[in-house]
Amino acid sequence: MGERVRIRARLRRPAPAAVLLTAVAATALTGCSGFLVPAGEGERSPTPSASAPASGVHADTLPPPSAAPAPTVDVPAQGPDPSPTATGECPASGAVVTMGEVQAVMMSRAVVLTLTNCGTKPYRVVGYPSVQALGEDGERLPVKVNPAGSVFGRDQGPKEVLLDPGLTVRSMLAWVSTKEGGELVMADALELAAAPDAGARVHPLEGHDIRYMDELNVTAWRAELPE
Repeated sequence: MGERVRIRARLRRPAPAAVLLTAVAATALTGCSGFLVPAGEGERSPTPSASAPASGVHADTLPPPSAAPAPTVDVPAQGPDPSPTATGECPASGAVVTMGEVQAVMMSRAVVLTLTNCGTKPYRVVGYPSVQALGEDGERLPVKVNPAGSVFGRDQGPKEVLLDPGLTVRSMLAWVSTKEGGELVMADALELAAAPDAGARVHPLEGHDIRYMDELNVTAWRAELPE
């Protein structure tokens, strides 16, 4: 399955590694202008993209971007078998995923996803976040999510990590466009989870231009973000 690592918490004195990770996650993210990767840029899966029409919205008629940060307030998940989602509540899986502020590079958009072991036992992490775009009524939208990198960094692939309580790993979720172009799908929220069977939280996107989507690229969970 690949190289395994163990991220441990220091029990007798403050853990510089955990403090450093928290500081980096808190300061590395800034909201900026810009939106999609120019057509064809960024790593992406060779599998054909699923697409769905949105009412009159097209890539070349996208409204001006907003500099406001993406909301991170959770609401009850609409997917099957959701875990509790109240702020500060730890799901039964012992892992919670949060979404950072919007970043912009070369007219591209991305957010950092952070997985925190909020339980009392070590949590095994391997693979990619579970990401699903949701519509106004909580319906799942056909927005393709590729396990791949983008202009924000290359995907280094899965690496098994045994995460001690209170520690974190991260992933980069990027908005990308395809060569085919066409109309964009407008989503009202993203349903995020550590893994498909780990229980999800819903992050609203209302009031932000990242609601408009073609495809999404996401990197594997890692202790450090890709470069």
